[in-house]
Amino acid sequence: MAAKNILIVDDDAKIRTLLRRCLEGDGYRVVEAHNAQSVRAAFAAEDFDLVTLDLNLGAEDGLDIARELHRDHDVPIFMVTGKDDVIDRVVGLELGADDYLTKPFHVREVLARVKSVLRRSGKRDRDEEAQPQDDPWLALDGLKVKLDRMLLVDRDGHECDLTTADFKLLTAFLNHAKKPLSRDRLMDLIDGQDWAPLDRTIDNQVARLRKKVERDPTRPSLIKTVRGVGYVLTETPVATTL
Repeated sequence: MAAKNILIVDDDAKIRTLLRRCLEGDGYRVVEAHNAQSVRAAFAAEDFDLVTLDLNLGAEDGLDIARELHRDHDVPIFMVTGKDDVIDRVVGLELGADDYLTKPFHVREVLARVKSVLRRSGKRDRDEEAQPQDDPWLALDGLKVKLDRMLLVDRDGHECDLTTADFKLLTAFLNHAKKPLSRDRLMDLIDGQDWAPLDRTIDNQVARLRKKVERDPTRPSLIKTVRGVGYVLTETPVATTL
């Protein structure tokens, strides 16, 4: 089996060297980039199985690079950054980042998380290959959802693209319709990692999803808050045609 191809994006040469040695020592093939231009050049030359991305790239914003990667390339993003602001984490996850780790870090944790992201990505690839091409659309309160294509068609018949974070959260609700889900349970379903007790990331993601699925996001009726518990999808989706 060919070695997985990983792109390290960081403006600190010492960090790039540390990550390169860690990943190459475990059998991965590594390419380095220090800014948006070198990221574009790397992808013009070859494809990658994963990108590790620093958010603080000197004069450049790593979130802009994340947006570009999400728009132009189907590649998992593992944010390894010195920024520990919860807003940056929320924005990163909303842009489709698959994991987030702050500096300073231990190389063994980086390696473990890289393996986890690649494993989850590989499972998604296998699942997509196994799915028949005629998987049904799901109807839900006037909406239509195509999970294998990450598409949402609104009540006026317009397509709304879902971010990876939106897709994971919506899938969790669809798979547990009418079952109240705690914030911890939702985090486990969409990311499979531990979060701080006061972390409000899931509330921000639910609010973002409500803007796309609710008739009136200020008075949600489809994804309702369950006081003292978390959230619940109030309707059961049914198979339909577009």
